[in-house]
Amino acid sequence: MSTLDTSKPAKARPSAPAKEKSDDPLMVASVEKAFRVLSAFGRQHPSLNLSQVATVTGMDLSSAQRFTHTLTRLGYLHKDSETKRFELTAKTLDMGHHFFRGSRLVDRAMPYLMHLSKETEETVNLTTLQDTEIIFVSRFLSRHVLNTDVIIGTRMPAFCAAPGIAMLSRLPEDEAMAIIDRSDLKPHTPSTTWSREALLAKLRDAKAKGYATAFEEFYHGDASIAAPILDHRGRPEGAVNVAVSCSRYSREEVVARFSSLIIAAGHAISRT
Repeated sequence: MSTLDTSKPAKARPSAPAKEKSDDPLMVASVEKAFRVLSAFGRQHPSLNLSQVATVTGMDLSSAQRFTHTLTRLGYLHKDSETKRFELTAKTLDMGHHFFRGSRLVDRAMPYLMHLSKETEETVNLTTLQDTEIIFVSRFLSRHVLNTDVIIGTRMPAFCAAPGIAMLSRLPEDEAMAIIDRSDLKPHTPSTTWSREALLAKLRDAKAKGYATAFEEFYHGDASIAAPILDHRGRPEGAVNVAVSCSRYSREEVVARFSSLIIAAGHAISRT
């Protein structure tokens, strides 16, 4: 369905705070609430009525009305005059545009991503780590593209993605495992590595080799190999990966063909 079933209340997202944080004196609650409203919309909730906004964000109706009205006046939400439903506007892309224009990581990585794309003729991605997830921040598609649902801004669980394992492997082990422990560990496919012990072994293996792999761990038919990008402190700033189809490459071929290229790209983009 393109919209929520109006006969049932929308389920609140687990990540949405139910109330204002009182333990952080510098936290501006109104700013947090505004972003909570914007974050309520997405692929599963492309449009919401006022009561659904309140339910998804954990606000009362009065607060939801004030914030949706303000965001509509500012141009970030559009309210349909007939259905009274809200949806995001193209103006919300402004923040992403400013990120790309101002990101030193994207600027530094771009020539290497383009070179890797031409050299491999495969899909090449730049991702960053945000807590338990990776975010795609740049993507060069090949003619063999596997999944057109993955676009810039797409998020995936870090524990079952090659870029996520590559980045986590370069964190102190206790810090990496704390992120693993906060993750929603479950098998997305029959091939998903999701037990704590197996993930710890995978992190250690990736750190030793300089790259990480994932074969059909989140998407069926998808093979990925990734290397971390490090900042001046040696901490992961991002990851570069090549994604191919399992029908075209065996696991051994993925490693043999792309591991040296992906490691070289990661080193070239890194600031160490």
